[in-house]
Amino acid sequence: MIDYHSLYQWLNELNVEAWSAQLPEQIEAALAPHVHGNILDWQKTIKNLPELRPRFINLDSDAVTIGRTDEITELQQIELRAALWKLFPWRKGPYEIYGIPLDTEWRSDWKWQRLQQYISPLTYRVVLDVGSGNGYHCWRMAGSGAKLVIGIDHTLLNVMQFQLIKKLHGPAPVYVLPLGIEALPANLNLFDTVFSMGVLYHQRSPIEHLQMLKDCMNSDGELVLETLIIEGKQGEVLVPEGRYARMRNVWFIPSADTLMSWMRRCGFKNIRLVDVNQTSIEEQRSTEWMPFQSLQDFLDAENPNLTCEGHPAPRRGIFIANR
Repeated sequence: MIDYHSLYQWLNELNVEAWSAQLPEQIEAALAPHVHGNILDWQKTIKNLPELRPRFINLDSDAVTIGRTDEITELQQIELRAALWKLFPWRKGPYEIYGIPLDTEWRSDWKWQRLQQYISPLTYRVVLDVGSGNGYHCWRMAGSGAKLVIGIDHTLLNVMQFQLIKKLHGPAPVYVLPLGIEALPANLNLFDTVFSMGVLYHQRSPIEHLQMLKDCMNSDGELVLETLIIEGKQGEVLVPEGRYARMRNVWFIPSADTLMSWMRRCGFKNIRLVDVNQTSIEEQRSTEWMPFQSLQDFLDAENPNLTCEGHPAPRRGIFIANR
């Protein structure tokens, strides 16, 4: 079982004892062996990692870097690569682990570069990352000076990948919980900054998701929202009848003006669209560490501005707002 006791201590110090009290039962249920057939193997892989303590760590570089090649033996590097491989596919990154370049499907550093210049400095802030994946952006947030970073993601492989990276890194005020945002207490009012990136279009009720994000924030909190958008006027929304870029669970893709109107109705203030970017096949692609189909396979073979279903190709906006 993953040890979250240091997180519970953090939450008690932040006067959210009620959340701290309910988390152990929620986490135990989420990580129960019957929930996923591979979870015991993943936990064994993490437990059997070589005991390493990196002398070099860089959380503020494009590739989150833990250790260098000259800090371990050749045999240890072979064992470490085998352990990393057991938890593939790796989708968010990149990482460099003791000289092993972990070239993930997504160049998640590109997204970080696009938004970093617009957000409030994270120094000493308590941060929530909704849909955190394996925690790549959580580490970047810590590298930007955040006091405490909590990621939530209900995909257990992502949580196990994070735990593997954290064991290699060593103790840090960075955590990824195997939960969705609906598992958080109502009106938590805790976080200085809340990130929701690549999550909104997977929600059956985007308004409810926006409201839950707002309820997580303290009175001075900042929301950083990154999501798929379409070109169009206020009121225009794409509702794919089938799949979108071969994804089954894409429900609503609004225009930027439509999304900002939703945010206003939820009570957000100072809403601004700071970046629009069409996802390229260089940013999301197949790699050694994620060898399955990727964006190039999901686009129209003759027109890269369309998905294979004929919808507009993935176009992402970054919105920032305050509670």
